[in-house]
Formats: sequence, C-alpha cells, structure tokens
Amino acid sequence: MFQATRRRLALWYTAVTAILLLLFATGVFFYVRSTLVERVDDTLKHVVEVVNRSLVIQSVSLAEGRYKVNVEASFRDNTEGVEDDHIDLEWFNPQGQLVWSTFAEPPLIPIHLNRRAETVHLGGDRILRQVTQRINFDRYILGYLRVSHPWFEVTKPIHQLSIDLAFGTIITIIIVGFIGWLLSGIAIKPIRESYQSLKQFTADASHELRNPIAIIQTNVQMALAYPEADPQLQQRQLKVVERLTQRLGNLVNDLLFLARSDSGMLEIREQEVPLDALLIEVIEEQRTFAEQKGIFLSLHIVEAENNSEDNFTLQGDWDQLARLFTNLISNALEHSFSEENEGETALKEAAVEIELQRIKRDRLSQLQVRVKDTGQGVPEAALSHLFDRFYRVDPSRKSSGGSGLGLAIAKAIIENHQGQIKVESVLKEGTIFTVTLPL
Repeated sequence: MFQATRRRLALWYTAVTAILLLLFATGVFFYVRSTLVERVDDTLKHVVEVVNRSLVIQSVSLAEGRYKVNVEASFRDNTEGVEDDHIDLEWFNPQGQLVWSTFAEPPLIPIHLNRRAETVHLGGDRILRQVTQRINFDRYILGYLRVSHPWFEVTKPIHQLSIDLAFGTIITIIIVGFIGWLLSGIAIKPIRESYQSLKQFTADASHELRNPIAIIQTNVQMALAYPEADPQLQQRQLKVVERLTQRLGNLVNDLLFLARSDSGMLEIREQEVPLDALLIEVIEEQRTFAEQKGIFLSLHIVEAENNSEDNFTLQGDWDQLARLFTNLISNALEHSFSEENEGETALKEAAVEIELQRIKRDRLSQLQVRVKDTGQGVPEAALSHLFDRFYRVDPSRKSSGGSGLGLAIAKAIIENHQGQIKVESVLKEGTIFTVTLPL
C-alpha cells in the first residue's frame, strides 16, 4: 500500500513538473523566436532607411517622370556592406519592373506593398524575410526598394534552441522523477510510522480489552449456568466482574484522555496551583500503598532564597497536575521493591524520593520535580520507549500493574502545560524522572 502510494506521489510530482517544464520551454522557444524575428525586421527597416537616405535623385523630363534615381551612383557604396550582412537589395522602377539587384539570380517574386514584412518561400530550404518600401520624392514615385534577409539566421538558432530545450527538459524530468521518488519516500515516512503506531496501539488496546471481557463473560456464564450455586461464590464472581468493569472503565477513560490530547481538544482549567501543596496531597494518597509494600516515601522541598509563599505557585490545571504526579509516583512505587541483589546477601532498601525546587533556565524561572526510585532500573534501549502507549519494559508483567498508559498520559499533561520531562536510569540502582514546568 505504501509503495503504491509512493509511486503515485512520485508520478504525480514528475507529471506536474514535466507539464510546467514543457510550458516553460514552449514559452522560452516562442519568446526567443519572436525576438530573433523582431531583430531581423529591425535590421531590414534600418537598411531601408540607410539606403533611402543615400539615393541619388536626378531631374528628368516630365515625360520620363520628372525625377529618377541614379541606380549606379546610389547603390555603388551599399553593395559591399549588405553582402557582409547577407542582405540583398532590389530596386524596381515605378512600373514595378526590376532594375537592379544584388541577387545572382533574382527571385521572381511580385511586389507586395500591403505588408511591411513577410516571409517568402522560394522552394526547398531557401526562405527569405523581406521588406518592401515605396520611395517618393515631391509627390512623385521614384520606385520600390525591397530588402531581403536569409531566414536561416532565424531557423538555425531556433533549431539549436529546440534541441537544447528538448534535451534539457528530458534530463530535468528524469532528475525530477528521481528526486520525486526520494521526496515521496520522505513524505510518506511519518505516515507509515503513524500507521504502524496505530496498528500497534490497536493491537495493544485489543489485548488489554480482550482478557477482562473474556473473564467477565466467563463469570457471567457460570452465574447463569448455576443459578442455585453457593451465594458466597456468586458474591466473589460479582466482585471479580466489578473489578474488571472498573479496570475497563479506567482504560477507556485513559484512552479518551489521550485521544482528546492528540486532537487538541483537551481543555486546561487554569488556576493558581501551589505545587508543594499538591505534591503533599498526592503523597498522602500514595502513602498507604507505599507502607503496604514497605517502601519509604519522602518529599524534599528546596526552599528558595526569598522564602516567599508563592515560590512554588504556577498557573495550571490542578486535576491534571495531580494526575501527572500520581502516575509518576505510583509508577515509582510499582518498580521500587526490596529484593536481594545478585551475588549479595544484603537487601536493598526500597525508597521513593520526591524533590521540589525552583530553578532558573535561560533566565526564566521554572519549577523542577524529581521522582527517584530504587528499582531495578531501565535498560538504555528502552528509555526512548517509556512514554509509548501500552509499553512495558518487562512484557511478562502485563498481568500486573496498570494498562501501560500512565507515562503516556503524564507526558501529554506535561506537554499541555508547556513543560518537559526527561528520564535517567541505571540498572540495579534506580530511575529518576525529572519534570520541569514553567512559572
């Protein structure tokens, strides 16, 4: 699917570029051609003006027309000059008869006075561009001057230009096709990654939903199959169903929260939040769980220099921030358990330490919260995936703990508050989550 889409993108990109190149090449061709034609026409008109000024006019009898042009005297100085420019001159008397010409074999072309410049085909490849001018003097017609320019001085560069444009266009289209293939691959890469993430997300969500639904279905079927069963057994089955439905509800709420965050629909009810008080409240909620697991849970607040009551107050959503630190602390408690280290007999003391302090970064005041546990740590290869949805460092622990969305939700809340989170971990020593929130 992605390869076909990539090919279509590359073909469309190449086709559009080819059309634009053809339009551009056509425009260049006609522009250069018209420029060359205009230059030839200007040359012909200039020659007409020069020859007209150099004509030697003589007075004759009224019967001969009163005035006439001395052809030999008039064109004697122009012959060599026009030959150097490949220009031919023809002089016709007032009756339209050819009198003088620079052509070795004058073409039998009638005089056309109604057109200023015209292209004349003499047969074969011989083509001329001609301008005919009627010469008057004192209301008397002296004759007609026709100036001819060979057309190959237009067709030759135009032919070469056509070859160059065609060759350049083909080479450019091939290069554009190659570049289009590369660019389409770059453009489709994030789509492919998003699609793979969506597939993984769907598979993980289906797995998380399948097991509790199957257990609920099994307990309900047993309750329906044995209506006269022990009431205590039915009570246990109902409690199992209740726990699983609560788990499913929490999972659906987490998914809905992430979906709203991804779509930008997650609203933040901004208010002044004293972060020290919020952390104390979250820690009190988690203290019972920590005591049950034998984990020492502590909060250390680093007082600022001015010791003001507003040192740790920021603008944010109390509920979301409480959920953020609840997820981080519960995750630390979940992975901070006392166990015997390999090769050692002493037990490692389990503890979760939370530290709050006000810092300055890039001249901006920020609040920093560090959550440190004494768990087994996270392998370096897994650090970049910790905030992926449904990700677990140890897949064998899927049956215990949460749904694998806690850290993903924490990251979404931090991003909504324009904050940052980073994680550091050392195997066999523990993990430190550092949250930075702007004031």
